[in-house]
Amino acid sequence: MLQQFLHDFGYFALFLGTFFEGETILVLAGFLAFRGYMDINMVVVVAFCGSYAGDQLWYFLGRKHGRKLLARKPRWQLMGDRALEHIRKHPDIWVLSFRFVYGLRTVMPVAIGLSGYPPGRYLLLNGIGAAIWAAALAAAAYHFGAVLEGMLGSIKKYELWVLGALLILGVGLWLRRRFKNARLAKQVYADEQALKAKRANTGEPKTPIE
Repeated sequence: MLQQFLHDFGYFALFLGTFFEGETILVLAGFLAFRGYMDINMVVVVAFCGSYAGDQLWYFLGRKHGRKLLARKPRWQLMGDRALEHIRKHPDIWVLSFRFVYGLRTVMPVAIGLSGYPPGRYLLLNGIGAAIWAAALAAAAYHFGAVLEGMLGSIKKYELWVLGALLILGVGLWLRRRFKNARLAKQVYADEQALKAKRANTGEPKTPIE
């Protein structure tokens, strides 16, 4: 059943996962490739295509609507401002490496687009970064399976447990980030309300966005 499902939908799911934000799904695909359910070369190619396409989209959205996108979430706004500082100091390094910094996958391409980074240069360096990321993470997951098999012997009877553990880890990291975003949003809202109250008490004029 698992083999048939992966044959029918596995690579499409991998493309979608890496298009949006796919560390967990790429690790799963690399492990499944070790088990023979997927082809490791196809895993790398599909992950590269999904990651590259997604980050190109966020980059061009950042060029046109960067500030509006970052303003939608308080954490994005804070991270976007910090990202812009990093990009202005070492733009090429960040274009090549932002995928390897957890949590920056969506915000950093938006900030890069907002910074005015040249489209042609981003097209090239983003492709190099996506290729390195896809190959490195898929290979690491593949060899993780080999290490487990060396420790446990035949890994077939444990493969569902390993897949479940990887899924739980991915969901746990996602939930942690969601809760962190919610706390940050509450803090930003509280700070805004306190600032409004202070201005009302002191008679300061409100800003246009208020």
